[in-house]
Amino acid sequence: MKALLLENIHTDAVDILKERGFDVDLRSGALDEDELIEALEGVSLLGIRSKTQVTEKVLEARPELGAIGAFCIGTNQIDLEAAAERGIPAFNAPFSNTRSVVELAIGEIIAMARHLTDKSKALHDGIWDKSAKGAHEVRGRSLGIVGYGNIGSQLSVVAESLGMRVYFYDIVDRLALGNARRCGSLEELLGTAETITLHVDGRPGNAGFFGAEQFAMMRRRALFLNLARGFVVDHEALRDNLLSGHIAGAAVDVFPEEPKGNGDPFSSVLQGIPNVILTPHIGGSTQEAQQDIGYFVANKLTDFHSAGSTNMSVNMPQVQVDGEVKGVRLLHIHHNVPGVLARMNQAIADHGVNIDSQTLSTRGELGYVVSDVSGDRVSELADALRDLPETVRLRQVG
Repeated sequence: MKALLLENIHTDAVDILKERGFDVDLRSGALDEDELIEALEGVSLLGIRSKTQVTEKVLEARPELGAIGAFCIGTNQIDLEAAAERGIPAFNAPFSNTRSVVELAIGEIIAMARHLTDKSKALHDGIWDKSAKGAHEVRGRSLGIVGYGNIGSQLSVVAESLGMRVYFYDIVDRLALGNARRCGSLEELLGTAETITLHVDGRPGNAGFFGAEQFAMMRRRALFLNLARGFVVDHEALRDNLLSGHIAGAAVDVFPEEPKGNGDPFSSVLQGIPNVILTPHIGGSTQEAQQDIGYFVANKLTDFHSAGSTNMSVNMPQVQVDGEVKGVRLLHIHHNVPGVLARMNQAIADHGVNIDSQTLSTRGELGYVVSDVSGDRVSELADALRDLPETVRLRQVG
């Protein structure tokens, strides 16, 4: 059994996979499409972070791939529909790096409010500039959060503990935490808060979400942060607003185009502008977060491979099963059409196989049945189930 882990995934993931019997190929950088296809030969489990793109072409070329783990929050780098159509579940870590991103956002808000990067650069250049001009406390100032999910809501709590007044906007109806106030529109939020921070997801519809029109709605001399996705912000428009003085400072951790590996050249229109903090996509890059992510996603991958559990998969029906397989377990992913379970169970009966336990779940056009069975003709049954016209994929464990 082989596992391929890319983009500096934490060694805890390596240890877990090796303990479960996998031969692990650990690589530091991302791979392009053709490189990934070549590297996936004979691989059962793939682990990536945000830069490697798992496209339909990759999945078509490597149908033997068993599961994909995104060792991060986002999954927009994976063609989830194409993976589901081939019975390949994908897992991510939706909570593990939340605190790390929140702490970076808070640190950057304070740094921009105090112009710390400019003060530091001046001293490095040999210039002593002890002045309170333009420096502010964050206590009593207003923070506007666009996207009130796991990260946005936790940021809300931490910011309020510092004495900030918190406003938020989300297209989903979210429960306000503490004294945070919901805004009825993005325009209302942008016109209210002195600092705006984006925490939206990577769905294609969010491309170009924040541009010249939205910057124009912001209060003059406001601060702006994007620790979400690079493609959601028009960086040319942000640059124009920074140079004009309409935006007083910005912190950007994600970019529309990012280098594949450490040490590769980087270029941005935001370079060289005062009171602008640029960080290399490190929102979740703390030892604590990466260790938690490594542990969480590696266990999800191995739980599926060894027992068939799809709990918290982002693209497959959710089935939580006992990790201890007694006898033989059949993992049947199929098209969700009327009568398929009856035909499946009829095949089981026709082969004289006993069902010890069975769990079923559906999600959209897919269904997933996990059956623990016993009998002398299980192998023949597995072949019969593979031949059902509704079958997407069948795997046998135990």
